[in-house]
Order: sequence, then structure tokens, then C-alpha cells
Amino acid sequence: MKAPSSKRTSSSGAGAAPRASLLSQSSEAGSSAGDDGFSNPLKRRIVDGGIDYPRRRATIACEVCRSRKSRCDGTKPKCKLCTELGAECIYREPGVKLDAGDKLILEQLNRIEGLLQMNMAGSSDIVSVMPNGGFGTRTGGPTGTNISTMPKCHTNATMHLLQWPLIRDLVSRPYDPQILLQLEMAREPLHSLTKTPCVDLSNTQAYVEAYFERVNVWYACVNPYTWRSQYRTALSNGFREGPESCIVLLVLALGEASLRGSISRIVPHEDPPGLQYFTAAWSLLPGMMTTNNVPAAQCHLLAAAYLFYLVRPLEAWSLLCTTSTKLQLLLMAPDRIPPQQRELVERIYWNALLFESDLLAELDLPHSGVVQFEESVGLPGGFEGAEREQHAGRDELWYFLAEIALRRLLNRVSQLIYSKDSMSSSTTSLEPVVAELDYQLTQWYESLPLPLQFPFTRTVLQDPVQAVLRLRFYACRTIIYRPHILAVLENEQAVLDPSVRECCHKCLEASIRQLEHVAEHHAGHMPYIWQGALSMVSQTLLIMGASMSPSLLSILLTLVPHRDALDRIISEVILEVERYATLAPSLGLAAEIVKEAEVRRQAFLAG
Repeated sequence: MKAPSSKRTSSSGAGAAPRASLLSQSSEAGSSAGDDGFSNPLKRRIVDGGIDYPRRRATIACEVCRSRKSRCDGTKPKCKLCTELGAECIYREPGVKLDAGDKLILEQLNRIEGLLQMNMAGSSDIVSVMPNGGFGTRTGGPTGTNISTMPKCHTNATMHLLQWPLIRDLVSRPYDPQILLQLEMAREPLHSLTKTPCVDLSNTQAYVEAYFERVNVWYACVNPYTWRSQYRTALSNGFREGPESCIVLLVLALGEASLRGSISRIVPHEDPPGLQYFTAAWSLLPGMMTTNNVPAAQCHLLAAAYLFYLVRPLEAWSLLCTTSTKLQLLLMAPDRIPPQQRELVERIYWNALLFESDLLAELDLPHSGVVQFEESVGLPGGFEGAEREQHAGRDELWYFLAEIALRRLLNRVSQLIYSKDSMSSSTTSLEPVVAELDYQLTQWYESLPLPLQFPFTRTVLQDPVQAVLRLRFYACRTIIYRPHILAVLENEQAVLDPSVRECCHKCLEASIRQLEHVAEHHAGHMPYIWQGALSMVSQTLLIMGASMSPSLLSILLTLVPHRDALDRIISEVILEVERYATLAPSLGLAAEIVKEAEVRRQAFLAG
């Protein structure tokens, strides 16, 4: 199957520009490694495809061009842009490295921004409410809102679906949309964190390797080139004091956790892997609570990452808020950030913003304020490498940059479709906005480097990075078109409009594709198990409601071979979510809701 194309409105000007060849074609090969099927997709293509990996090349962009995300011509002592602006032209010191693939994706993000600006310049019906571009461009509607941030009030959370026609008949009682937050607030704390930590350091090398092979790809916030120096410092302190000790312990915790696969498959009441290291790191965090430097922010971010693994979203959010506070204090005076730490600050910043946005999509939480610096923080570019030392791992930014772009698009969807300030009861008025957002999603996919471009075949993917990106793609596409499902649930006659029917088809197709291989969600078991579980529940409720509508059921049956196949998809999701029920009270309730909904749906269909 080819990548889905987006239909542009007639006023939007030129269509999608032909996509340049990003990388030479590489072979799809390699068997999975480890219990959770994780193996590095780029490394696998090197080994099995016999392809030489591009050599690392130095960046040439000056600081002004980097901050403005503009292409720098590299002229010294002063580039063309700095000459025109009359600005001081400063190049980073030699040693800053970028992987060729990382550089390509940065260039493609800039290309998308220009392409979207060009297309929307001719779209008078959208330009007043659509962003002026994609990645790192602050514009918005009449109020000047940054359209690429999560709105403070929106209706795209999972629990809001329970207020929709037909879907609300699938539950026996109404639920407050804030019930998930209330359940997490009432949750018992981790009692093990009060115990005296006892750490076994006999297998640290395996856990360090696992971290850089399986975890850093999601977060990209530990420098593999300076790791050995950090480890030596922690070792000299006996892992009992200092930010280096805390960082090393958290890396060990996440590394061990990555070797055991999804936490949903761990024996109940058994301590999760990595907990001993996390407990030891936790005892060091109070010493950094009031320290407002980069290592302290990094410690809190890594601790939040482990709490995401434990499926404790509210505790993770609390640590992200501390990270955010430290970042804001640092970014208020960016010139005071040591040059060798600026890249790390950028990566910590985008991690904090990404995961805060994900939590705000489902929980009504206070915003930390970190988003106010979004325009002054550049995209990650590459760590300085200590060439004389053996590296602990690769510094791969491909996934991280792709996730930044997609998360910002998801935020635009929330702002333009689900924000209470922008909600529209008319699918006709939404049509140009929906078309533009889907076009941007297609552009995002087409600009991915080839090793990240997931196939649209209906097969299970072995690459965890591709699997996560494909799931996120379908989730985004579903919520873009979801208002059209609501329109039909409210009035069956709406489906007679060919445009509405086509949009419903796209929405339901994306939902089915996200759910037909639920085991793929294990690929994101480190950062996304909580968000992924709620996304599964959301799409399942949507499909359940659609199956109770005659016109929407007819669309569903064009996407699955028969009604039994649809029932099987729903049953598999219910079984999967039930495995998560003990991990968090919010997921326990979600499992109860979707299970009850299926019983009531079957009764409705039988009647």
C-alpha cells in the first residue's frame, strides 16, 4: 500500500513538492534482538545490508542561523544572513558533530517549514487560523497563540468520547472527564523509595550497553561521548553523591528495564527491573532539588523517564515540572549556559516539552510554562565528541527530531480542532483545516529519512522505531478526522455528503490500522505505554460507536473482511488493556470501561 495522500483544497496553491531522495535505498533485513524485539534499525541495515554508514561531518551553521533555523552558507568570517542583519557571526567550536542522517532530517524539517509557508500563503480561508509553518515558527490566530502548543482547554482526551452519541450508551454511568487525574492523584506512592538502597554493581556494563542501544534512542539526552568520564566520576564518589552518580544510576535503571520488555508482562508483585538503581538515584535527588544547573535538570528528566516506564504519569509530570523550572531559569540567561552544555540543554528542553504535551493531551494539568522558550531553543544538532575516547554508543537523533515534529503537529490538531476557542459544529467549516493538517502529516512522513519511513503494508514491523512512528502517525490521522465521526453519530444523514463519508473512511481506517496489531504497542513500552494504552482505548471506543451506526458500519466493513474480524480486533485490545490494569488506577478504569462497553455493544447489536 502506498502512503496515504492528502487532498488539498483548491485555494491552497501548489501541491506537495516531489520528495528528494533522502538516503540511498537500503535493504530491509535483520532479525530482532533481545526479549522485546528491539534492535537498532540503522545498525541492522549496516550489518545485513552491507552499507557503509555515513561518516560524521562537522556542522557549519553559525549560531544566528541555528537559532533562526535558517540555512547558513558557511561563509567566514561572516555568513550572508549575519551580514544582512548586521549581527555578530559566531561558529561553534570545532568538534561539534552531526550524523549525516541527522543533518538530512534537520534540512528536511526546514524544507517543510518553507513548503508550508508557501502553500498557506495562497490559502486565504486558512491563513487567519493556521500556523505560519511547521517547526519552530511562532504565529497563530487572532489572539497570537502559539498554535503548536497544547491548548489549556480541549476536548480530544479519551474520556471525552464517553459523551458522544451511541458511545455514551456503552457505559452504565456518566464519567467526569477528570476521573483519570483524580485516580492518579489518589494513588499510593512507591513505598520502595523509602527503603535504604542496596545496589548490585556486578552487571553494569550490560545495562549501560542496553541503555545506549535501546533507551537513548527515545530520549537522546545522555552524551555517549562523555559517558565514560561521567561514570569514572560517579565511581570515584562511590555512587553516593553528585549529579554524575545520579545520572549513572538512572542510566543503569533504564538500561536494565529495557532488557525485560514491557512492564505489563512482568510477574505481579515482583519488583520491576532497575528499581534498585532508581531507588539509589532517588536518594540523591533531594540534593539537586534546589540546584539549578544543567546536570540537575538532566537527573530529574531521567528520573521522570523511569517513572514513565513504571506507568506513573502524575509522578513523572511532577519531576518534569521541576525539570521545566530549572530549564526556564537557565534559559532566562542563555549566555550563562556553558557552551559545552548548550546541546544538552536543547535536548532536555525538547524532552520536557514533548512529554508534558503528551500528558496534557489526556490530563487537565497546569502548564509548566516551559513552552514560552520554544522559539529561542534550537533543534538538537549533535554532541561534541571526544574522539580519543571509546564511545559508549551512537548519538542518533533521527527518531527524536521526527517525534518533535510530529508532537508539534499533534498540538496543532488540538489547537485548531479541539480547543474550546476553535471548536466548530460544522464539518464544512472544518474542511480546509482538516485538509491542511492531513497534508502536513503526509509531508512529515515523506520527509523522514528512509530508515525511519515505515511501510504501509498491513504487517507487523520488527523495527521498534518504525513501529512507534507508525502508531503515532495513525493516532494523529484519527484525531484529525474524528469530528466527522461525531457528525454522523449525531445525524446519520451527514454521511450522505461525499466529503464527510470520505473523511469518516480515513478516520476509521487509521483506527483499524492502529489496533490490528496490538503487540506493536510493546515497541514503545519505555516512553509510551500509558499514552499508548489510552490511545488504544480511544480508538476502540470510536470503532465501537461506529459499529452501532448503520452508515458507519458499512464503512467499517470495507476495511475488515467481516464483522467477526472487527469483533476479534476489539477483543484483542480488551485483553491487552486488561494486562495494563494493575499498572495504574487510570488504566484499570480504562480497562473496565472498554470491557463493559463491548458487553453492552454486543447486546445492542443482538437486539
